[in-house]
Order: sequence, then C-alpha cells, then structure tokens
Amino acid sequence: MTGLLVGGLLGLLVIAGAAVLGPRIGIAAPLVLVAVGIVASLVPWIPDADIDPELILAGVLPPLLYASAVSMPTMNFRREFGAISGLSVVLVVASSVVLGLFFALVVPGLGLAWGIALGAIVSPTDAVATSIVKQTSVSRRVVAILDGESLLNDATALVILRTAIVAGAASFSFWGAVGDFAYAVVVAVAIGLVVGWLNLWVRSRVSNATVNTALSFAVPFVASLPAEHLRASGLVAAVVAGLVTGIRAPRVLPPTHRLSDAQNWGTVAFVLEGAVFLVMGLELASIVADVQRDHAGVVPALLIAVGALVLTVLVRTAYVVPLLLGLSRRARRQGRLQERLEEYRSGDREAASRAVQDHRFGNRPPSERDLERFGTRVRQVLADIRYFAAAPLGWREGTAVVWAGMRGAVTVAAAQTLPAGTPQKSLLVFVAFAVAGLSLLLQGGTIGPLLRRISPPAPDDAVRDAEERGRLLELMRSAAEQVTAASADDATTNARTREELEASDPAELRAWFGREKVRRLQVLDAQRSVLLDARDEGTFDAEVLESVLGNLDAEQIALELRGGPTG
Repeated sequence: MTGLLVGGLLGLLVIAGAAVLGPRIGIAAPLVLVAVGIVASLVPWIPDADIDPELILAGVLPPLLYASAVSMPTMNFRREFGAISGLSVVLVVASSVVLGLFFALVVPGLGLAWGIALGAIVSPTDAVATSIVKQTSVSRRVVAILDGESLLNDATALVILRTAIVAGAASFSFWGAVGDFAYAVVVAVAIGLVVGWLNLWVRSRVSNATVNTALSFAVPFVASLPAEHLRASGLVAAVVAGLVTGIRAPRVLPPTHRLSDAQNWGTVAFVLEGAVFLVMGLELASIVADVQRDHAGVVPALLIAVGALVLTVLVRTAYVVPLLLGLSRRARRQGRLQERLEEYRSGDREAASRAVQDHRFGNRPPSERDLERFGTRVRQVLADIRYFAAAPLGWREGTAVVWAGMRGAVTVAAAQTLPAGTPQKSLLVFVAFAVAGLSLLLQGGTIGPLLRRISPPAPDDAVRDAEERGRLLELMRSAAEQVTAASADDATTNARTREELEASDPAELRAWFGREKVRRLQVLDAQRSVLLDARDEGTFDAEVLESVLGNLDAEQIALELRGGPTG
C-alpha cells in the first residue's frame, strides 16, 4: 500500500511538473509525460506497469469525454456536425477496412477479421491527444471539428472492434454489424439524454455547491455503465449526457454550482489526462518484452507500425480533402441565400408568411407561433452563414485537420482488450502502442511549428473579439433597461444618492441595499437569459459569449457574497 501511495504521489508531481516545464521548453506537456514514462519503464528497479485496460475504457475515458462535452460550445458542435459525423463514422470505418487489409497482408496468419480489429483499434483519434492541438495557432473552427470527432469516433471504433472479434471466432454478417452499430448508438443516445436531464433536475434542487459537484462526478458513470450493460456505447452515452448538461446548466444551475463544477472538473481532467500519457510510457517495457519473447524482435513490428501510421495519414487526407471542398461549396451555396434571408429578418411579415405557407402541407396560413419559429430559424441560418464566411476552410485548415489526427490512450487501452485467443496478440498490442506513440511524437511534436509556419495567428482576432464583445454589451444594456423600466420604485430609489441614504435611518439603508440587490439580480438574470438565447441562435462567437457569461456569473457570486449592490 505504501508503494502505491508513493507511486501516486510521484505521478501527481510528475504531471504537475510536465505542465509547468512543457511550455517553457516548447514541448506539449503530454509528450513530456510520454517521454518520462518511457524513461521510467527502462529503469530496472521500477516495476512494469500492469494497468487493466478496462480501467481506462470504463473508468477514465467516460469522465474525460463528459468533461470535454460539457465545456464544448454546443452551437459550434451543431454547425460542424456534418463534418464531425463523417470523420467519426465514415472515416473510422474506411480506415479500419484499409488498415485491416494491410495488417492481414503483412502479418502472416492473422486473417482479415483480426486485421480489421487491429485497424479499428488504431483508427480513432484521441480526445486526450487533441489537447496538444489547442496549444497551437489552429483556428477555432478546426478545434471544434477535432473536438467533436474525438468525442464520437471512439464509439465507432469500439463497435467495429467488438464486431471484428466476433467475426474472428465465427461467421460475419455485414447487416448484423450495421444493426449492432445502430443499436449501440441509438440506445446510448437515449440513455445519455435521460441521464443528462435527470442529472440537472436533481442537482438544481441541491443548494450546497460542494455536494452538487460531488453528484456531477457520478454522471458520466451513471450514463456509461447502463449503456455498456445493454451492449451499447458507454462513451456515447457519457458524451450525450455532457452535451445536455453543457446546454442546460446555465439556465437551471446557479453560478456558484457551475463555478465549482468547472474548477473541480478541470482538476480531475488535468490529472486523468496526465495519468493516461504517463501510463502509456510506463507500459513500454512490458510490451517490448512480450514481443521479444513471442516474436523475432521489435524491428519488424516497428516497421509494421510505421506503415500503419503512414496509411492512417493517407486515408485521412483522402477523406478530408473532398470533405472540406464539400463544406466550402455548401458555405457558398448558403451565402447566396443571405440576401433573401435578410429580407425575412428585416421584419417583412408578408414575405415571411408567404415563405412559411409555400412550404406547408395544403398551403395553410401560418400562426403567430409558426412565424416566431420561422424567425428564429432565419436568425440561426444567418448566424451560420456569417460563421462559415468568417472561418473558411482552406488548405491550411485541411492540413491542420489531417496532421492533428493523433492516436493516443484509446488505441493502447483497446488493444489490450483483445481476447486471449487472438493470433499473435503481443505483436498486435505492440503495433497499436507503437502507432499511438509515433503519432504523438511525430505529429504532436511537429504540429505546433507546422501550424505556426503555414497559418500564423490571425491579426484581427482581437479586433473581431472586441467588436463581438461590444455587441454583447449593447444587448445586455438593452435587457437591463427593460428590467429597470419595469421596476416600480426605481425612479424614487435611484434619485437619492448613497450619501443621503447613509445619513438617514440605518433600517432605511438596509432596505435600500435589499431592494438594490434584488433589482441587480433581476438584471443579471435578464442579461443571462438574452445571452443564452443568443448562444442558442449562434449570433455571437462562442468563446467571446462564454467569456461574457462567465463575467456575469462572477458578478452574481460577488453580489451574493457581499449581500449588497455592486459598484
């Protein structure tokens, strides 16, 4: 037990040290941790790491993916869902098949089914690995695509892996595999939605922020474990629960709860991510020993891994190029509709009514609710058009999407779940580890300099953010004025200065503070409501809007702690 505690303590110190050292030496912290783990695995007196892969798949990945989903701008996820779903499903399937053919060809006696199983293991990009990309100059739109892909592609890969393992031991049914995949996703989405809503319903009734955060730690497991029990995707269930929480939490949870969640989940995610990379390095010694014992050596296996990594990049390139061309064509096509949509938005009720009626069954005239929904949809589409126009996807962004597709912890953990009867299991595990390690070292080590060379930070980001912030402040000012106008005693109360009130009766001063506090809280609620409505419509930059919402939360927390008015 003492050894375990000492190991855990040293691990925490190494993770914290890598986070401090990495930026100073220009190397991403995850790469520093992998290197430290590899060096430690070669030290004779340090025992080989023997980590149950199910601990990674069932105990580490659900909370990590849940935390990423909660913090992901959901409007950007919706906008990029076409690209995300293609990368998460179509590309993973294509990569699994191509790599499966390659492995079946170069590994004697392996067979196509087991080759596809290994292909599925090394196909998905890793949510933890993509944390490296966020430290570069890549555009926010590329980050949204990569984040969404890494949230969902693990489920596709694990379903393919499960199907291929069954096929390796029995007959294979294409339609059966399709049915298994559809079942795994649909059931997981349903469970994630239910858990996400129940999570917020329960936590909105808990007043203690610490207890609330403790309950939030259970959410990813409450979603993933039942899904896995029903042979669905626990990771998808955790992601969906996280997305629901991220969308609804600002409307139903108080700022103190959300601040506590953000701080504590940030710490948990930081430690888990670091531990995953450190363990990857520590496992090297035992994996190499297995290959040396069961096969001719590591050099042939390493060459297979290099070939597999090259294939993953080529297949990804072949998919991403037409994908980005298609997205660019769609953006131009939507742009041609902008003028007509602006007419609808300008308040031309007759034109809006005619447009709704032309697309309704039986040409029935629209109701006020229909026109309201149509107006919301028009504003949303116009916001999407501006979003796509402001962040076009060219060859630089395509290069970032391709080269940022790194493999990581999921690949290593999934490889170790191969059953005992797998042909040449130790070789397959080593190949998976080598692909992940080479991917992190080669792609992760060069992505920063590459992006700085081909796509330096846009000089107008600060100007655009300032403009967005100004528009948001104007929206908030309008909401505050509406609340002030609705306050019956506002004119008489605010006409008196604070000095006049301090010179009056203390009871009257306390009453003034109480009224002012209530009024200010009403203003904050109104401002938060209009900002969240703007978020759902996508009319502002997601990161700037989140920053302004965070400022509102901080102001409300400060107001409640002081028990008096702000400023």
